[in-house]
Amino acid sequence: MDGAIQPEGVATPPFPFSPVVASGDLVWTAGQVGTDTSGALVEGGAGAQTRQALENVRLCLEAAGCGLDDVVKVNAYLADMDDFDAYNAAYQDLFTTPYPARTTVGATLAPGLLVEIEVVARRR
Repeated sequence: MDGAIQPEGVATPPFPFSPVVASGDLVWTAGQVGTDTSGALVEGGAGAQTRQALENVRLCLEAAGCGLDDVVKVNAYLADMDDFDAYNAAYQDLFTTPYPARTTVGATLAPGLLVEIEVVARRR
């Protein structure tokens, strides 16, 4: 399936963008954040938000016919780089070697958001 996809289990964005888009063997996710299926932000800090954001990424990829093992590039944005260790620990729980290429930068995020993660994957 090619084109924009609204994955089951991922809150519908309140803004004009698609959570995931597939074209040929490539899949891009929009920045996923630590919100649950209702759109509410999870509690528990950067580690919990990272886990939820990556769960949302996983659901996006699954809807496009691939998974976390197919990710080739991760871009992550942290509201506070002091949260890097919590983010990195949660990241390591969900990705395995060989790890995808990754960029992690500090950024101004919407109020309450500590982490935003987007990925590019290749469908097999």
